[in-house]
Amino acid sequence: MSRDNDDGGLDSGSLSLIVRRVVDGTPDAAFQAWTEPEQIKSWWGPANVTCTDCAIDLRVGGYYRIANELPDGTVIWIVGEFVRIEPPHLLEYSWATGSEPVYPEGVEQRVVVRFVATGSRTEVIVEHSNNPSQEVLDDHRVGWLGCLDGLEAFLSAD
Repeated sequence: MSRDNDDGGLDSGSLSLIVRRVVDGTPDAAFQAWTEPEQIKSWWGPANVTCTDCAIDLRVGGYYRIANELPDGTVIWIVGEFVRIEPPHLLEYSWATGSEPVYPEGVEQRVVVRFVATGSRTEVIVEHSNNPSQEVLDDHRVGWLGCLDGLEAFLSAD
């Protein structure tokens, strides 16, 4: 098992972070787990967070929305638009969060997910750029590492 291999990934110009994990399975299996709502609901989110709703229109210009329910019952929505889709190796999408499942105007955060074959396994590399503050970046680091924990467990169970 390869842990997160977190680069620190701080880009001095835009508060970006990069986290990575080697998981069981092919890039195709990892890509499907990342893009099919029923699979996402099985693994998404850091510890103690439950994905209660997920919708994906997997096409360039299509939107996604993911509901994260926190232990206190609060729901945080993650929403965005797909910018680039290269199955099964790359996804790029915008990112916004809020208390409603709507896409706010002017969102500049961006996520790029790469799925790279490493023998019979896949390295998943997540880059989250244009974080508005160090505090948000730190929260995203915890969230992404938790998501990679969940993805790793989910793909190991198959």
